[in-house]
Amino acid sequence: MSDTGRWSDLAARMISGAVMVAVGLGAVALGGDVFHVFVALVCGAMIWELGRMLAPETPGFAIQQGLLSGVVVLAAIYLPGMFVLPLILGAAIAGAGRLSQYRVVFALFSVLVLLAGYEMMAVRDNFGFVWMLWLVLVVVASDVAGYFAGKVLGGPKFWPRISPKKTWSGTVAGWLGAGLVAVFFVGYQGTGILLVPFSMLVAFAAQMGDISESAIKRMVGVKDSSALIPGHGGVLDRFDGMLGGSVFVLLVGGFFNLPTGVG
Repeated sequence: MSDTGRWSDLAARMISGAVMVAVGLGAVALGGDVFHVFVALVCGAMIWELGRMLAPETPGFAIQQGLLSGVVVLAAIYLPGMFVLPLILGAAIAGAGRLSQYRVVFALFSVLVLLAGYEMMAVRDNFGFVWMLWLVLVVVASDVAGYFAGKVLGGPKFWPRISPKKTWSGTVAGWLGAGLVAVFFVGYQGTGILLVPFSMLVAFAAQMGDISESAIKRMVGVKDSSALIPGHGGVLDRFDGMLGGSVFVLLVGGFFNLPTGVG
């Protein structure tokens, strides 16, 4: 591939990426209801894209399920914890029951999206701006380092059957990028060195989120989840890493005792 072709999407990726970072960090900084609504909109958009991919013949389903999912994840953060999982499972199962195929895929991925959205809101509410920033930067650093290492170094493919563009060089670079972010936070926050391997595991989980979305796209024969974001495809294409990383933090983050923060 020529250098021009290899980097043909870089300008669009950088511009749209800068806009997303600005909007996302603004919502994270404001926190509270503003961040909750932002996350609900993102989750609703992802479920809309998922519905479009799995049931393109019924566009109304995607719209309705996207709206329902946004409302559900927004409501979940204000409810007692015992109601969160039943509410999320109920929305996923209700949507899957309306499909004639891919029911299990829709249900599982819907749960992943909604749990990830809930976790992001919980991290911001319970641990403060700094630790939500840590989560975002770990996922972004993994993605950016992986993108450039994969383009420059190339080499053996990580999982060619599912995601033919991803390389081992990009995958390992993603882990290292996340580790560097953690090193900064260890120094800045005075946390234990365990944050470094934990951040690298979060990066790996983020890559698995990316891989899982790639598997769905290959299964239904589409390149991007939508065309909402120039250079990136759809919201799912951009936030799939946050899905894996956020759910991983939800499942095992308590073992690392992240300190609560304010702001």
